Amino acid sequence: MCSFAMESILIIGAAGQLGSELTQELANIYGGDHVIATDINPEALEKFDFCKSIRMDVMDQEAVRKVVKEENVKQIYHLAAVLSATGEKKPLFAWQLNMESLLFILELAKEEKLDKIYWPSSIAVFGPNTPKINTPQYCVKEPNTVYGISKQAGERWCEYYFQKYGVDVRSLRYPGLIGYKSLPGGGTTDYAVDIFHKAIAGEHFVSFLNEETYLPMMYMPDAIKATIDLMHAPIEDIKIRSSYNLSAMSFSPKEIYSSIKLHYPDFSISYQPDFRQAIADSWPDSIDDSHARQDWGWKHEFGLSEMTADILKHLPSFSF
Repeated sequence: MCSFAMESILIIGAAGQLGSELTQELANIYGGDHVIATDINPEALEKFDFCKSIRMDVMDQEAVRKVVKEENVKQIYHLAAVLSATGEKKPLFAWQLNMESLLFILELAKEEKLDKIYWPSSIAVFGPNTPKINTPQYCVKEPNTVYGISKQAGERWCEYYFQKYGVDVRSLRYPGLIGYKSLPGGGTTDYAVDIFHKAIAGEHFVSFLNEETYLPMMYMPDAIKATIDLMHAPIEDIKIRSSYNLSAMSFSPKEIYSSIKLHYPDFSISYQPDFRQAIADSWPDSIDDSHARQDWGWKHEFGLSEMTADILKHLPSFSF
């Protein structure tokens, strides 16, 4: 249980792939009475019977401010965003949602003197001129998607608010996240989620990336662990206020297919690259996350084979 009486943690965009599992873990740690799940989709909030839940649009600033004041919110996990593939279809909307909401949360944190803010970045901040192998923490970043541009700008704003106003905002550059407790949400790496659903359903899988496209990936339990570890780290251990590189494994569609085929021998795949191939080609093959490992002790637990076995063990009995 938490050490305070009435303070709360607010999760914005709780019903997404990351938010669904992160909210559960935060409730496990602090108690459901101290965790507030919010999302714009009222039906999605039905899953949060273990904590408080409120329908809320992050773009409704007065509604957000009201919840923060009335619920004595001291930490915000701001997860609401338009992801990479969806953002390319609606670039102006993606920019507006991703950037205006972050700036509002940072300003709110400054005004209300909140304890901590968490905001996720992504490997989308990198671009075609970034070193692709073991991409370093500090390097050229020239993203060519609206999602990546918004994440790069967001990183600069996070560091600015820490340096100028002392807002304790923390961030991770997530690789592709793979979990089985929620459906794909419009990201370029989502093929690595959908492929498991197709295998278990006995269906043929059509990959929208070619078979040799390597991307950094992470199993959701590792992503949740990294997020919690970062937020629990002493403030003096957080040396990077833009966003930390984060990594666990890298693989291609061909390799994850081969890993699943060991469990489902009749599973089949074909490749029909679409517009998401160009997005993936602009991203790194692998990530150097040595700063996270040195500064606050990050260490992943799951590789490809361990992740595959765990997902195929749990997904068949998981309902949506």
